[in-house]
Amino acid sequence: MSVTLADVAARAGVSAATVSRVLNGNYPVAGSTRSRVLRAVDELEYVVNGPASALAAATSDLVGVLVNDIADPFFGVMASAIQSQIGPDGDHDAEAPHGQKMAIICNTGGSPERELTYLTLLLRQRAAAVVLTGGTVEDPEHLGALATRLRRLEAGGTRVVLCGRQPLTAAADGAAAPGGAHGGAHGGAHGPEEDQGPAPVALTFDNFGGARRLTTHLLDLGHRRIGYLAGPAARTTTRQRLDGHRAALAAAGAAGGEAGTPEAERLTVHGGYDRASGYDGALELLRREPGLTAVVAANDTVALGACAALRERGLRIPEDISVAGFDDLPFAIDAAPALTTVRIPLHEAGARAGRLALGREEAPAGRTATLPADLMVRASTAPPRP
Repeated sequence: MSVTLADVAARAGVSAATVSRVLNGNYPVAGSTRSRVLRAVDELEYVVNGPASALAAATSDLVGVLVNDIADPFFGVMASAIQSQIGPDGDHDAEAPHGQKMAIICNTGGSPERELTYLTLLLRQRAAAVVLTGGTVEDPEHLGALATRLRRLEAGGTRVVLCGRQPLTAAADGAAAPGGAHGGAHGGAHGPEEDQGPAPVALTFDNFGGARRLTTHLLDLGHRRIGYLAGPAARTTTRQRLDGHRAALAAAGAAGGEAGTPEAERLTVHGGYDRASGYDGALELLRREPGLTAVVAANDTVALGACAALRERGLRIPEDISVAGFDDLPFAIDAAPALTTVRIPLHEAGARAGRLALGREEAPAGRTATLPADLMVRASTAPPRP
């Protein structure tokens, strides 16, 4: 059942008229009263929507763009491309109904709680659109809360686009599958309420296929002792890329291809998507398996950290050990040696998400499109030494 103005008034111990005054900001209200009302709004997750008010159809000029870390080039490239389509410099007609908007970058720091908080704030601001970038945490409780927020946004007239993120049903399937395996049964994030209205448009990346092709490339070169530097264990992007890596190993009968086995765990180190995690993770992999001939990193930033650690240990790249990354971030080709990686179309995805957010592009069939992941073979990988 939807939360009403009367519910908020009862929680705050004030009249419905006072709640309306606080929310509309058109009448002076004592600071303590205002605080009680806003706290009740947050606790009940109240938002004006549906036919209850003509305001529901009115949206602001704000577009919320949620990123894990704006300092990470992965998110910076997408956020820049999104903004290029919605701001004053976009190639659209500023006088049209879907003209200029103002992008608000919401830096979640990878926190599921902060992600939900930002969505609540954007609900309150009646944002014209919301774009959620990157993977999400594979936790049924969080996915359920996330689905609820997104339904409320759309009910209030806000367009929602997932950019580089799976549809919520697919993410919940991964969370419910034993060990986070690829695919699986439906998890607890869904309920009858979730079937109301269209699902958010999702532009996804082929993380699984790209990772499988990358590891297959190393196997074709002759590598069999391959270490993997994975991202945070609970995130969709981490699972997809690790699953693709292990699928390639399993197909070749190489060590580490079967999830959950001691060998697979020994050859996998989880960390963040930052350089320090790559540096520390590479040293840990060498400690566990001194005979490594290749290291695959969860992204290019992690790969650079790994390269620094390997060089400090006196190993040459690729003569002694091969290193590969993922994403093809702008610096990857200028690394020394140039980094073998998987190219994700970050700018294309962001620009397309921006157009979808403003209704300037039709939603893809099924409201989901998977963008390609292309293998970029460069100088950081070579056959292992005889």
